[in-house]
Amino acid sequence: MSPITQKRPPARWSWLFGTVFVAWTALTSFMTYSYAGASPSVAEPVNAVSAAVAEGTASSTSPSANAGTGLERAASFSDTFADIAERVSPSVVTIKVESKQQAPQQQLFGMPFFFGPNGGPNGQGRGDRQDGDQSLVKGSGSGVIFRADGAILTNNHVVDHAARIDVTLKDGRTFRGKVVGTDSAVDLAVVKIDAKGLPAATFADSARARVGEWVLAIGAPFGLDYTLTAGVLSAKGRGLGANEIEDYLQTDASINPGNSGGPLVDLHGRVLGINTMIIGRGAGIGFAIPSTLARTVGEQLLANGIVKRAWLGVGFQELTPELAASLGKADTHGALVSNVVAKGPADRAGLRAGDIIESVDGQSIAESKDLLRDVLAKPVGAEVKLNLLRDGKVQTLAVKTGERPKDLEHAEPGEGALGGGEDQLGLELQLLTPQIAEQLGYRGAGKVVVSGVRSGSPAEVAGLSRGDVIVEVDRHAVKAPTDLAQALHDGKALLRVDRTDHGDTRSFFAVLSKE
Repeated sequence: MSPITQKRPPARWSWLFGTVFVAWTALTSFMTYSYAGASPSVAEPVNAVSAAVAEGTASSTSPSANAGTGLERAASFSDTFADIAERVSPSVVTIKVESKQQAPQQQLFGMPFFFGPNGGPNGQGRGDRQDGDQSLVKGSGSGVIFRADGAILTNNHVVDHAARIDVTLKDGRTFRGKVVGTDSAVDLAVVKIDAKGLPAATFADSARARVGEWVLAIGAPFGLDYTLTAGVLSAKGRGLGANEIEDYLQTDASINPGNSGGPLVDLHGRVLGINTMIIGRGAGIGFAIPSTLARTVGEQLLANGIVKRAWLGVGFQELTPELAASLGKADTHGALVSNVVAKGPADRAGLRAGDIIESVDGQSIAESKDLLRDVLAKPVGAEVKLNLLRDGKVQTLAVKTGERPKDLEHAEPGEGALGGGEDQLGLELQLLTPQIAEQLGYRGAGKVVVSGVRSGSPAEVAGLSRGDVIVEVDRHAVKAPTDLAQALHDGKALLRVDRTDHGDTRSFFAVLSKE
């Protein structure tokens, strides 16, 4: 036995291990938060860990006793996960789908999309096929019971084009499922089975969830029913460009093919989100649709088969420090209106491109996604009060929301091509001819198009691209390339730009600077 070992008897090692372990569990417990009215079976073990820290570290006279108490408390905290699994799993279902469809590609915007009909082992369906073939595809996903009468919430991509849906409950019973309604904009669907008295899940208010709190994912990854994994809520309000409406929760709880449609739950066993996708190249990066949005969509689909959403009829973008300075705003809080749909609700109320929306019904807008979240929470036909900044002055406008169109057509001008003389800005401009406009699919009112952008130039830094149409400079209409040159006499200009992609035109603001 070495001299070092002789100086530390086994009891002291046990005390040291127990103290370190308790300290770690205490630290992680602080990252959770308690909802009012939580079930004691779940909430008490978490609070017990904090008590264990005080009890185990305050007294140093009895290391062995402290170690025992600490380990017992830690085991109690571990039991919390088991309690959640037992309580929530009966509300989780496994969904098996058969569909005849063209074999889908595995990439989405460079990210493998591992869920849905290809959710079997290794992310593949069981049908022998090649990309592009029309064949029988078998796959699996997950779902969560949100009504005791057999209403199940899952992802749209799990049941899309399904010819047959089989739903298996925790008790082993299997039912034929029927799609009641789908919402591709959010990627949700409601499936109904002929059953009564089912254990419906409880939904949390995802707006109150805190980054860093513990979360658990339950589902059937790779067809392995009722698999539970643990992690934390890594971030909120994520957008990936995969769906029309996005406000994802991000988590590092392990989710895999087949988890789609299953719940992400908090330490009180409440559904915080519906697991939807992962980034294939990033280990431990998964995304879930927030429970508040998911529940609202599910109830509308169940009641009407469709979802009606409030709509302002504006396009908006993040307010960068450069844009804020150009518009006379001291901070970057708010959503910058980049375009207003003609004859839409915002247009009728008098909103203009360049307005900065700072609050909705008194709720501050910290960033542009807050505007989308607040508007979607309103019913169609509701009147909302917008506080906005226009030309440095605060104004209030009342807007009556309309119904969000199924296929949004952006009324703002779009992308074009530039030519002319290249200067220190690295920008070439030319007049927009009818021929160029037709080639671009542009139907806006812009008259000057970007025909070239030099790599590494101020124009590229500003985000301009060949084919962009310059509509305004410093809030004045651009009629010729010389208008831009005149506006840049002080070395900086605020541009309003239209960009067209496959016939869809969007507007945005950019700051062009010689520096």
